[in-house]
Amino acid sequence: MLEIRESSLGPEHPSVATSLIDLAGLYQAQGKYSAVEPLYMRALEITEKALGPEHPSVATVLNSLAVICKAQGKYSDAEPLYIRSLGIREKALGPEHPDVAASLRSLAGLYQNQGKHFKAKELYLRAIAIIDRNHTQSHPDSLKCLENYALLLDKMGRKREAVKVRNYVKKIHQGSKGTS
Repeated sequence: MLEIRESSLGPEHPSVATSLIDLAGLYQAQGKYSAVEPLYMRALEITEKALGPEHPSVATVLNSLAVICKAQGKYSDAEPLYIRSLGIREKALGPEHPDVAASLRSLAGLYQNQGKHFKAKELYLRAIAIIDRNHTQSHPDSLKCLENYALLLDKMGRKREAVKVRNYVKKIHQGSKGTS
């Protein structure tokens, strides 16, 4: 599909970026991280050219690239990508958008992996506040955010708070099972 799109639409067409992202996702699922990064980089260049550097689609590609860097332990490469993605989403979508919460959660996870617990906690709390205001507590990404926050609290030695968060997650799970 990539070759067809490149030859019929040209190498800089946004559909080529979509094919690159799809191929990167396949390689990522196969654990071929060294092949993934160049695909996302090229997709990022195309997306920025086609849509502008502040478009939410650019934020999505940046976030995907950051995930790959994080998975490879390249935390210093991942951090500015996550931060730029967050900034674009806040500006383009507004500070209360669920995608902003997702970016906050991603950056918090990076900080948690680096042992920067207080930075991670601050970001998790911002993400949770957005989740609460948007009433998206039962969304899988929201639950993952809450579960990650509980893990962080455990690492910080705040076991009672972690238990409260886990009980809250259980309550949400039980409530969503009752409405299905």
